[in-house]
Amino acid sequence: MDKINMTQTEDRRRFFRIDDEVNLFYKKIDEKLVIEPHHLSENVLNSCSLSTALAAVSQESAVLLHRLEKNEPDVADYLRIIDTKIELLAQAVMMQGFQFKENETCNVNISATGMAFNCEERLEEGDYLEIKMLLVSSMAVIVTYGRVVYCRKSESDDSQHPHFIGVNFINMKDEDREMLIKYVVKKQLHQIRDKKQAGNKS
Repeated sequence: MDKINMTQTEDRRRFFRIDDEVNLFYKKIDEKLVIEPHHLSENVLNSCSLSTALAAVSQESAVLLHRLEKNEPDVADYLRIIDTKIELLAQAVMMQGFQFKENETCNVNISATGMAFNCEERLEEGDYLEIKMLLVSSMAVIVTYGRVVYCRKSESDDSQHPHFIGVNFINMKDEDREMLIKYVVKKQLHQIRDKKQAGNKS
């Protein structure tokens, strides 16, 4: 595939959208904080990049484990157990310091470039937000900024969340955006497969 086609494919992947369930925290912030990207820590082990760093390491270790299990299957099994322990600890670390609440999730429509969701308060077009979200099915945490592009009356029957807002992500780290792209594409493929299987059963 030539470079132009690869770029076009990547652009299409950025706009794949799915309906999903996330644990979401957001707050209004001043525009100046968005312009100054140092507001979010650049530490490789901070909350928004820990999950992506672990994912990269897991991909490398998976190749080594595949080679190892042929000659030392017991050692490979032990290393998988260690890897699971590390993943559980990482999830606990990512949850610390966040205002996420266990079992409190919301439905969103999300892509690599933005998302839409129902909320309690009315927000104005042009408002800037700091966003922290936990992708529940993968336990990945992303911290980024967003700009409200619309706020309208929700069509749902949820009286506690009467507003429906759309947000474009701003200053998202490249590694987090790439992780979100892969997450959305994978989730979309699973949803398509589930619909086909349900259709075949009926």
